[in-house]
Amino acid sequence: MFHDTALSRAARAADPRPRSAVSTGCGLAGLAGLLVWIAIARTFGMDGPLSAMANVAACGLPMVLWSVLVDKVHRNPSTGIDWSNPKPLRETYEISLTKLAGLWLTWAAIGIIYGLERFYWDGNYVFAMWCLGIAAPVMFVVSIPYMLWIDRHLTEPRDGAWALGAWLMGLAEPIEREAIYAHLRSWAVKGFFLAFMLAIVPPGFGDFIRGDSAQVLHDPVALANWLITFMFVIDVAFATVGYILTLRPLDSHIRSANPFMAAWTAALICYPPFVLMGDGGVLDYHVGTRGPDGWTIWLAGHPILMAATGALLVALTAIYAWATMAFGLRFSNLTNRGILTHGPYRFTRHPAYLSKNLFWVISTLPFLTTGSWLDAVRACALMAVTAGVYYWRARTEERHLELDPDYRAYSEWMARNGAVPRLFARLTGKPRAG
Repeated sequence: MFHDTALSRAARAADPRPRSAVSTGCGLAGLAGLLVWIAIARTFGMDGPLSAMANVAACGLPMVLWSVLVDKVHRNPSTGIDWSNPKPLRETYEISLTKLAGLWLTWAAIGIIYGLERFYWDGNYVFAMWCLGIAAPVMFVVSIPYMLWIDRHLTEPRDGAWALGAWLMGLAEPIEREAIYAHLRSWAVKGFFLAFMLAIVPPGFGDFIRGDSAQVLHDPVALANWLITFMFVIDVAFATVGYILTLRPLDSHIRSANPFMAAWTAALICYPPFVLMGDGGVLDYHVGTRGPDGWTIWLAGHPILMAATGALLVALTAIYAWATMAFGLRFSNLTNRGILTHGPYRFTRHPAYLSKNLFWVISTLPFLTTGSWLDAVRACALMAVTAGVYYWRARTEERHLELDPDYRAYSEWMARNGAVPRLFARLTGKPRAG
């Protein structure tokens, strides 16, 4: 045993894991802030939407402080900022005004889309639109001094926002189309997913805060569902922080948004209003089953098995939340904001997708249906197609991230050392890389 452990340590030393763009401490700081607010909210019964947003702030603020004071991310070369040599304002203010024109045009386009689409004014999205309506004038005003300040420190202030503003004002020939497209893709990601995250912040938070401790501690099923809800509270808080704080001084800016249409298609069909796996969708695998809580019905007569299944579902959801927490300030779909190699990403490249799909299979039990064997075949087949969609998402994301040499180094290391890739290599009989 000792000999094997020594060999394992020697192997790790000879093939070290690539450095992660985010520290473990950043995520832990955010989790600590979140837990403090959760304790306060439960103590005083604060389960409303504003308390839910305070939970997001309690998660985000400690991560900002940790990132700046401990990790000193503002000094990373990847920020593109040179703090030691600020340019005179007279040299950059015209660039800043041009960038503001491009940025405001982008915001106006997003606002028009929000206003035209009735989808954004129904259900939970009403709260999201209220939040964005409050934030819009503040961001408009704050963007002016921020842009005038940051452009003095950027090594190259002419970015996609500048290219769009220059096009709008007729200042640049030829038009920098690729820079404009990259800028618009980045804001399309933020505009679509931030509205979604804001919409789902209050419901899960409120459900967890209102949980009856006396009931959950005496009912394994209720306890499992309550803890699963808590894991999603963590996931949603970290993800919302990530979409809000896309800032260069925090090194959490979007370095690139996925340029491939297949990636956008694979991602968007997993979210409303395009979601295909929801009720009535073409990939709705719940028809004929007992629904997403089928495990609580089919296993009702087997308390030990039910408790074990509940514990497994909580563990899978914890992995899912851990995968989001590992991003710290940088969670975002369809973007590269720095390559992660720590947390669950030391075991597999896609811990969130893997845990999510295993959760769905175990919680739904699609092979057990209330109808005929044909319903079971359909449910299992649609579940398999859904898993295929997430495999497609993973592959399209990798295609984008592989443009970054840091990801290529991480992917090669993972093929040699990752627990999940090694397991699949053994199961498929493929030789191990390296």
